[in-house]
Amino acid sequence: MIGFIRLMRPAQWTKNLIVFAGLLFSANLLNTHLLLRSALTFAVFCVLSGSMYILNDLLDIGHDIHHPLKSKRPLPLGTVSPAHARIAIPVLILFALIASWVLEPRLIIVVGTYAGVMSAYSFWLKRFPILDVLVVSFGLLLRALAGTVVISVEVSLWLFVCTILLALYLALCKRRHELLTLDEVAMKHREVLGDYTDKLLDQMIAIVTASTLIAYALYTISPETVAKFHTRNLVLTFPIVLYGIFRYLYLVYRQRAGGAPERLLFSDRPLLFTVLLWFGAVYIILYV
Repeated sequence: MIGFIRLMRPAQWTKNLIVFAGLLFSANLLNTHLLLRSALTFAVFCVLSGSMYILNDLLDIGHDIHHPLKSKRPLPLGTVSPAHARIAIPVLILFALIASWVLEPRLIIVVGTYAGVMSAYSFWLKRFPILDVLVVSFGLLLRALAGTVVISVEVSLWLFVCTILLALYLALCKRRHELLTLDEVAMKHREVLGDYTDKLLDQMIAIVTASTLIAYALYTISPETVAKFHTRNLVLTFPIVLYGIFRYLYLVYRQRAGGAPERLLFSDRPLLFTVLLWFGAVYIILYV
């Protein structure tokens, strides 16, 4: 059981916190009923994303044995057998689909789309450069979309843009870390890394970094946002976001980190403090 839990990568479940974005920015965070629905959606995506991680590990056993960290996962180590992993995948997906249907019938469309897209990524799409990081970003976007569907609020175009840009930023930084860390065995771990160069990734990261900051800045000062929250003060959170983005770049370029964003969030105190400070500032501006 411990091996199966590790196989579902609970450390990466922090990515599913994006489910609460719709709740936070619809000013419904203090609504206990909607908060419970969002929390249950978060749990559904923990199960569903866990099944996708198992599928990905099952298909990548041959590559993961060449990775300094992934070689210690349950499947390469043999603590969980491939046969048991094959049984667990459809069981977990079916559970997530049923739970989403019970929670909100429309949610099953988002959950089913996520399962289909991420399965296609594991089997096929991860082999194509650029498309591989775009698909990963789309997966994070679907999580955010699920958070709006389950509480029946309108999907904001700003949420769409900011989420996919931030996800793309993290995915590109991760590719850069893998390319430079694994060096000569990079292609043995992830075939698509052979189509990237450090200079290409640097250019793409620079573009996405600027786009993410501009998109968030425009969101905070847009007439739509000001009219919705009846305040112009959300722009005061922009310096916090600016520091957080730059801090992450510092860790990627100077500390050679970025391979596991979910671990970096909790291991780097300045970055964790920045995230908490941003959340606190948004809460005070929108709720207090």
